[in-house]
Amino acid sequence: MKTLDKEGRAVIEFTVEWQNGGVQYKDSLWADPVNLWRDSLLPDLAAALAGKNQGEHVTVPVPANSFHAPYQTNRLVRVRSDQVYHPEKHQETLDLEYGRYYPQGYLHGVSGVFSDTFSPARYVGQEKGYHLFDLNHPLAGHDLSLSASIVEIYDTQLERGGRCEDWLERLCADGPGMQARYHGQSSAFFASQPFDRADGSSDTLFYQGQRMVHHLDSTARTAITEQYGRIITQGSRGLDLMGSWESHLPRNLDLQQLIVLGMNKEELAANTMATERVVHDLNQNPLLPFADNSFDAIMCTASIEYLINPLLVFQEIHRVLQPGGVLALAFSNRWFPPKAIKIWTRLHEFERLAMVLEMFHRTPGFQDLAALSRRGLPRPDDDPHWELPFSDPVYMAWGRKE
Repeated sequence: MKTLDKEGRAVIEFTVEWQNGGVQYKDSLWADPVNLWRDSLLPDLAAALAGKNQGEHVTVPVPANSFHAPYQTNRLVRVRSDQVYHPEKHQETLDLEYGRYYPQGYLHGVSGVFSDTFSPARYVGQEKGYHLFDLNHPLAGHDLSLSASIVEIYDTQLERGGRCEDWLERLCADGPGMQARYHGQSSAFFASQPFDRADGSSDTLFYQGQRMVHHLDSTARTAITEQYGRIITQGSRGLDLMGSWESHLPRNLDLQQLIVLGMNKEELAANTMATERVVHDLNQNPLLPFADNSFDAIMCTASIEYLINPLLVFQEIHRVLQPGGVLALAFSNRWFPPKAIKIWTRLHEFERLAMVLEMFHRTPGFQDLAALSRRGLPRPDDDPHWELPFSDPVYMAWGRKE
């Protein structure tokens, strides 16, 4: 068995866990390779990793005051309306929505901010005629837990050059933290007609032809399947919402029942896990054709972005769930553009996760909310999109009916 030494190299999956507003968050990043001699790791984490074997993992706390981007009150800035605009579209008015993120480069005349600064700025309201933006890192002010799982240890090859990576900074860059509410207040995802679509024609027309294709790569699908297996218990009565020919559930998950509700009869007929199949257009009729408390588990995979009335569908899901039952949703950054709701195409990937969580928050009767992201895994050899270096990222959110 290989052991990781203080000058070793390895494939490590880093995960940061944190809590905000009663929601448990987990964000993971696949790192290959990690060089314990050269790279920047928290001292406690580096010490804990040395001497560990392949397959083991370690966890260390990261208090808010030791985070590399601690919260600073002077990062809460006030700007005039004429200071907020796209660098290349000065005459275009921005519709600022509470809790949403915008590139800092949209803010002009702010110290330390330039037109090519893409770090996120969160819009948090108005004060005395000024717009307020929080420029702090989205995770600033949170106590974190950082873990490292050793996936593979490479044969030791002493290196004295190369780029030094700060893996905590890499893990927390470009998104983690953006999926949480700001000080517990609702974010404005549901204003300004967000559910318009480029193709407003009937979904029946779009889905009349069967598409026996995978919408995510095999690595992403496996990650979703494994997480569903952790969330959904054996013997459950399940509903696969907006489903198709594959339900992304573990084959060894012995369900009492699995109803698959989707748009195409041929695709549903090909689903070998289904015990019952229902053709139903939720955009035409968001009411679910099931009795109250019918299911122990409801899942929706790579489809939430197509709902034009998601809050009503969430209410229906809550109605047909058994008390204690779970609703779990998964998605990535691939979809059919003509049919995705307008706001989905305009959000940062982690803001999409925030929007899904907001659907839970705005539906009375859900508890034990949790969310995860998983990024950076290598793209599988069997995926046709060989030009992309990484596997499709996975984003998931789930909660239970009270």
